[in-house]
Amino acid sequence: MLDSAIIATLREFDTPTICNALELVVPERRAEGFTTRPFVCHDPSLPPMVGYARTAKIRATVPSGRSKADDLSVRIGYFEHIAEPPGPTVTVIEDIDDPVGFGAHWGEVNSNVHKGLGSVGAITNGSIRDTHMWAEGFGALAGSIGPSHGWIHVVEYGTSVNVHNMTVSPGDLIHADHHGAVVIPHHAAVDIKDAVDRLTKAEARLIGPSQQTDFSIEQLVAILDPQGRDH
Repeated sequence: MLDSAIIATLREFDTPTICNALELVVPERRAEGFTTRPFVCHDPSLPPMVGYARTAKIRATVPSGRSKADDLSVRIGYFEHIAEPPGPTVTVIEDIDDPVGFGAHWGEVNSNVHKGLGSVGAITNGSIRDTHMWAEGFGALAGSIGPSHGWIHVVEYGTSVNVHNMTVSPGDLIHADHHGAVVIPHHAAVDIKDAVDRLTKAEARLIGPSQQTDFSIEQLVAILDPQGRDH
């Protein structure tokens, strides 16, 4: 488990900045570990979601086929998984229906229950509903918004899932905001702030001059190629 101060620091940055930093810290992951399709963001004004993944796969087009006792056992087991330390947690749900998002796992009840169990938000390719009655401060990235939950049920939990091309395993460190989500390797988390500081300084070399009225292509070339090499 990472120090809580590291989690707090990660929350200060947006997700694109985290992705940029990861390109420096773990360059071999430059083309993996992040979502690649757009989401519906329940509340873009909320701070980034940062926490350890709790995972499940869901379906809503057909009943579970289990007995009531087995359904209850799976439901309780799922919530026990959500409540497992360490926290904070982010709940990552893969909807395996066809069509995806047929029924919503997330609404007024589940947003409040999950928040109460230590989850700071949800990431799903599936749908959400009850958006006007959502748990206060509980984040969400969803594939769509819909009215019904159909035959929604948890198929399995505590397993590897894939949401918008981001593969997530239980315990992975997740960072997400309205842009999307990314997995931060645990060993890389401690180096993110230094990488962000380096990137900020590098970007300032371009942004500052470009905002001046006398900015020119000659200035840009001089910044990009200070040694004046031939092109």
